[in-house]
Amino acid sequence: MDGGAGFVGPPLVPRSPEDVFRDFRARRTGLIRALTTDVEKFYVMCDPEKENLCLYGLPNETWEVNLPAEEVPPELPEPALGINFARDGMNEKDWLSLVAVHSDSWLLSVAFYFGARFGFDKESRKRLFSMINNLPTIYEVVTGIAKKEPKEKTPKSNNKSNKSGVKPSRQSEPNSRVLKMPPPPKDEEDSEGEEGEPQEEEHDVTLCGACGQSYDDFWICCDLCEKWFHGKCVKITPAKAEHIKHYKCPSCTGSKRAKA
Repeated sequence: MDGGAGFVGPPLVPRSPEDVFRDFRARRTGLIRALTTDVEKFYVMCDPEKENLCLYGLPNETWEVNLPAEEVPPELPEPALGINFARDGMNEKDWLSLVAVHSDSWLLSVAFYFGARFGFDKESRKRLFSMINNLPTIYEVVTGIAKKEPKEKTPKSNNKSNKSGVKPSRQSEPNSRVLKMPPPPKDEEDSEGEEGEPQEEEHDVTLCGACGQSYDDFWICCDLCEKWFHGKCVKITPAKAEHIKHYKCPSCTGSKRAKA
């Protein structure tokens, strides 16, 4: 299927672990969007009345819900089949978590399929896994696990970074749900990985609940699930944030609507 297409060019052109990792990261970004900022659209597309559907992350950082590939064997490993059938039989957050777990498994299978296809040796496979392992899983992003530890440190963030007057009374929490700078990383110096790669620092900073990336110049926190989001990922500007007393992210808004 077109959505599952991988690298452009002749099938046996050598590729590096960095090339495969870029493909992994782009597909991961698309899947995270489907399960966070685009969750209402994703929910509607997974109609249980339709045939077996799969969620695909695409190399251009987008996603699609579609029928599985007809080719046997398929060009790439296929995602979990029939994710739409479980939608109405589960709590929405549990269902999204389940889809996230299957999406993580699919991403790894695609990455190491490419590794086998391009003849990666032991060191190349190790390098690829190291880069992948420096990113939180989709499950960790969707459930908020990736942000729990950094979030505990956010009350220590200096008050100058916080927007004043946006959030009222809960002053024991981070002074505001809106930040112009992300919560600070850990101060520890011993966070170098095995190979001293800078990506290891991603474990030490707060990550956006939509795109899974770290630094940006404007953040906002959901009052329900307490995840942090880049303003641009949830279409909230600093000016608009000034008038928001209690912010609810797209996932929490969608959950409430589904229950209603």
